[in-house]
Amino acid sequence: MEYRKLGATDVDVSLIGLGTMTWGEQNTESEAHAQIDYALAQGVNLIDAAEMYPVPPRPETQGRTEEYIGTWLKANPAQREKIVLATKIAGPARQPHNPRHIRGSGNQFDRANLTEAVDSSLKRLQTDYIDLYQMHWPDRSTMTFGRPNYPYIDDEYTVPIEETLSVLGELVKAGKIRNVGVSNETPWGVAQFLRAAEKLGLPRIVSIQNAYSLVNRNFETGLSEFTHRDGIGLLAYSPLAFGWLTGKYEAGARPAGARITLFERFQRYSKPQAISATDAYCALARRHGLAPAQLALAFVNSRPFTTSTLIGATSLEQLKENIGSIDVKLSDEILAEIDALHEKQPNPAP
Repeated sequence: MEYRKLGATDVDVSLIGLGTMTWGEQNTESEAHAQIDYALAQGVNLIDAAEMYPVPPRPETQGRTEEYIGTWLKANPAQREKIVLATKIAGPARQPHNPRHIRGSGNQFDRANLTEAVDSSLKRLQTDYIDLYQMHWPDRSTMTFGRPNYPYIDDEYTVPIEETLSVLGELVKAGKIRNVGVSNETPWGVAQFLRAAEKLGLPRIVSIQNAYSLVNRNFETGLSEFTHRDGIGLLAYSPLAFGWLTGKYEAGARPAGARITLFERFQRYSKPQAISATDAYCALARRHGLAPAQLALAFVNSRPFTTSTLIGATSLEQLKENIGSIDVKLSDEILAEIDALHEKQPNPAP
């Protein structure tokens, strides 16, 4: 396993991180525990969750993912210090698919919601602290979860970023969280968090968890420079584009139990232009004797701005292949072919 620093901290995180959003929906508690055991044995130390998980978000299952992690931690208390445990607070329901069952649709990043969310996550996780606490999406209306353009919406009210960061600073002082990160954020949002930290002497954000893959390289424009200049590392989610970049949905295939087969809400990567690009990347991988999934993951792993590539799996076989991408190094020839495909059809699945 390779390790990189979590932002400007002295915390080492594995280049492969364990995503958990299927636990409690597509994966049972015992399967979740088996994934943790295997991942840790391979050197993975970052586990990423969210209070909203599992997905699709439903009132009946909300928080179950954190509960599964909590029962594993209770059974393995000596392992706690070896894990970088990350989770997220759900934001307000500003888009139709945002959940409205977590503290109500007005779930914003104010003192009451942040305090309740952190305390509830700590209880479910059965731990005294969270290593990285993230805001799952911005408090304001912006480009999130596949929205291609800035919406120019005047929100009735948003919690000022300075207020949010002040509360998070208090939670850091209380020892409940150790580091702060953002997710599904924009360059403007990252700049505001950095400015608030400098202005008020508050904790700097150390990471940004955004989608990044062969079919969505938007992070490279505007956000990647923050990793270089300000030490805001990328935790890349959906590096396999909801499984499309594994090739398992080629030619209209819908494998039993797969996410796209089960749930209609996951349409972000199923647009015609995205499918066309995905087919091209899968073909490229096979021409070079690689599994499509390992090409896709190795590409994300190779980026200088990637702190950790968050993988999710519903079986140990998938998990083993995904973690194995750490040993795949892409040649200059393959990287040039990837860039040629990207230039031909850039970011077909934003």
